[in-house]
Formats: sequence, structure tokens, C-alpha cells
Amino acid sequence: MAKFTRIEVALTMAKTGLVPLFYYSEAGVCKEVIAACYKGGAKVFEFTNRGNFAHEVFAEVKKWAADIYPELIIGTGSVPDAPTAAIFMQMGADFIVSPFLNPEIARICNRRKVLWIPGCGTMTEISEAEELGAEIVKIFPGPAVGGPAFVKAVKGPCPWTSIMPTGGVEAGEESLKQWFGAGVTCVGMGSTLISDRLVKEGDWATLEQNVKDTLDIIKKLRT
Repeated sequence: MAKFTRIEVALTMAKTGLVPLFYYSEAGVCKEVIAACYKGGAKVFEFTNRGNFAHEVFAEVKKWAADIYPELIIGTGSVPDAPTAAIFMQMGADFIVSPFLNPEIARICNRRKVLWIPGCGTMTEISEAEELGAEIVKIFPGPAVGGPAFVKAVKGPCPWTSIMPTGGVEAGEESLKQWFGAGVTCVGMGSTLISDRLVKEGDWATLEQNVKDTLDIIKKLRT
């Protein structure tokens, strides 16, 4: 079961402003990436459900992280349906992220009080997600949905809405300034933060620095 409550997860996401997301078929590589992100200051990490037997990789990684980094919040992304959500929740996922709005996922997560973040692309979907109990909604892919301008448009009539864009969010100050200036709660970052080159070369020191630099930029922008 989840170690952290959905409120604790949502507040940590809002406080740090960054959620690194990553998948790899080998648990050892995932552990190195997670360790580098945590050392760089990331307090929340999204393991994306992408490959065959991803749940087995997640189970190993979650047990390892619970022992080595007990304060780290780890959830699962790319969850398409309620049965898949149940599998990962049984393995300790602290939150569930879906690429789209699926009420069945909302119900099963709410039953266990696990934070659920659905992917939304319209005001109507965002409103429905909030009716179903979503504390944070994801817009994905961020630029295709409308980018920072869409976020700003949503926040106008609905200032209570908490938004996390993923896909197309760059690690540089220019991109982050646009998103946080528009009013996002946090950003999800995958390959723009954890590049294929860094993973291939095993350059964990650079990854750690990238995460630290990104968090420093976010803190500066919020100040």
C-alpha cells in the first residue's frame, strides 16, 4: 500500500515543483536514475509503466527505495485502467498518473486514498476530473494541448485548479518561466531532464546536477 497520503503527495509536488519521470527495463538502471534525481533534490519520482513486466521492475525498485530513500515518494505513470492501477497500488505506488481521464481509475484510487492524476485536454475534462476528486490534473502533451497559454486560460476562471504539464517541458529557464508564469503547480519532465545520452553513458553525476539546476531555477522563478 502507499506509504504517503494523497495530501502529502500533492503538497510535496507543489512544494518542489518538479516530478522526474522515467522507465527502463532493467531495475539497476532505474535505481541509478532515481538515486541521482533524489540526490539532486527531487522528492517525487514517477516510474512510467511502459514495457512488458514493468510492474515487476517497479516492485523491485520500490522495495529498494523504501529502504535506501524512505522519504522519497514514488508513483506510477502511464496507467490506462483500474486493474493496472490496482496492481501498482498493491506494490506500493504512492500515486497514479494516467494519460487520460478514466473515472474507473479515480474510483479505485479514491477507495485507497491514493493520489490520482488524470491527463486532461479541455476545461470540461479538468472540471470532471476535479468532480471525481483529482487534486492535480495533468495536461499532456503540454504544447499540443495549448502550452502555457492554455494553463493561463484555465487558471483565469478556475484559480483553484492545480496543473502539471508533461511532454515538451524543457529544463531551461526560458521554458520553465513560461510554464510557472502561467500558474502551473509543478512540471513533469522525462527525456528533457533524463536524456538517453546520460542513461547510455551512465553519467549520473551530470543527471544529479541537472536536477539540482532545474530545481534552483524553479525556486528562483517562484521567488
